[in-house]
Amino acid sequence: MRTVTGRIHSFETGGMVDGPGIRFVVFTQGCPLRCLYCHNPDTWKKTDGQEMTVGEVLDKAKSYKSYMDSSGGGITVTGGEPLMQPEFVGALLQEARKLGIHTAVDTSGFATAEARKAVLPYADLVLLDIKSIKPTIFKKVSGVEIDSTLAALEELRELNTPVWVRHVVVPGLTDNLEDAKELARVLSEYPNIEKVEILPFHKLGEFKWEELDQPYTLGDTEPPSREVIERIRDIFREKNIPVA
Repeated sequence: MRTVTGRIHSFETGGMVDGPGIRFVVFTQGCPLRCLYCHNPDTWKKTDGQEMTVGEVLDKAKSYKSYMDSSGGGITVTGGEPLMQPEFVGALLQEARKLGIHTAVDTSGFATAEARKAVLPYADLVLLDIKSIKPTIFKKVSGVEIDSTLAALEELRELNTPVWVRHVVVPGLTDNLEDAKELARVLSEYPNIEKVEILPFHKLGEFKWEELDQPYTLGDTEPPSREVIERIRDIFREKNIPVA
């Protein structure tokens, strides 16, 4: 499996926000979503990036294994959307496990059932991005339907895979408190969810949209207030769901 190839956008060493401990973060190339607040639009095109084998990626990661081991970290595969390259990502996760490296996948879950089956069983942790529990808002934010994300959530429960849900709060889109209550109600039914990360919207990737000559429709949107973020976090706490 070390010879399986994929397209890579970039790497981040010493990552601290994409799973526990110090992470070696692999940014895969290609994404079918068009999230309004995407901070990596340069990962959208699957034909961009560089082609690498699983073995080449792991050789890079192994240089940082002592840091990963001492901190309880590992490898996180993100993107783009990792599920667009299921054979490569699945092989990467399996080979990393053989080396005793903790694996995490940061995904929207948007893929075919076959692609999810090729990847999710080999992740020690999944960071599942849920834009909104409301289908119309989910599609407005991401450009795709919610069904695959909900299917991934169910599959991860069946696998008993630890999940960190990521939910970005965007004023005027995903800051509705009633929608947050419904999301919390749904997630409370999944015992494998370890926590929900409530992430304030930011515009740090806006310059990339400009470089790609893409219209950034959230240019006038301000980050949510601290008060709104805390109110949403409290909604999840009321359902006994840990938040970050």
